[in-house]
Amino acid sequence: MTAPEGRGIAGYDDGNTFRILHVSTGNVCRSPITERLTRHALSVRLGERSPGHAGDPLGGLIVESAGTWGHEGAPMEANAELVLADFGADYSGFVGRELLDEHVIRADLVLTATRDHRAQVISMGHSAGLRTFTLKEFTRLVRAIDPATLPDPRGEGVVERARALVRAAAALRGWLLAPSAEADEVNDPYGAPITFFRSIGEEISQALDPVVTALTGVPGER
Repeated sequence: MTAPEGRGIAGYDDGNTFRILHVSTGNVCRSPITERLTRHALSVRLGERSPGHAGDPLGGLIVESAGTWGHEGAPMEANAELVLADFGADYSGFVGRELLDEHVIRADLVLTATRDHRAQVISMGHSAGLRTFTLKEFTRLVRAIDPATLPDPRGEGVVERARALVRAAAALRGWLLAPSAEADEVNDPYGAPITFFRSIGEEISQALDPVVTALTGVPGER
């Protein structure tokens, strides 16, 4: 089955791109927030125009999302839009979708909200195990990687750096364990008040910061 189009960066879908897939349950709360915060952070670090439109390759990185029980065609939750607005991120034009085999096949890196989501993605096959992590797991592993060992994004490019980052993280996974099972989880805010949504948004933003720094070689603002 072919994946729905229009959710990546238009015109950049070849061997010179690196596709990041964020996965949660319904694809209306956590994964949309993570997708759009990732795009926003990349555009800021790379000095690109607003992400999500033709002509904005974000260094060759394509950012998408889907849900294991995705609400196909649904908008993101209104509170998720408010959270994104708090960060100055674009929430317009979002359309939810169900996770398909094609999404996993095309992804170079899959970041999930929880360990259950990670297990579901890996169970789909497609040799996804070495490129699928929970978001917080990937953050923990990335923090342990010496950036000097990664390709220089100004020379070899952000895509090659991203590929090397995933390989390095996969190699560390068995050696750098979480302090607790809950440490790798992002809780579901579905149906919760805006205060809880905002706490989840901040949690996701903090987890993304070292990841985007590692991908681009550009640190965030202090």
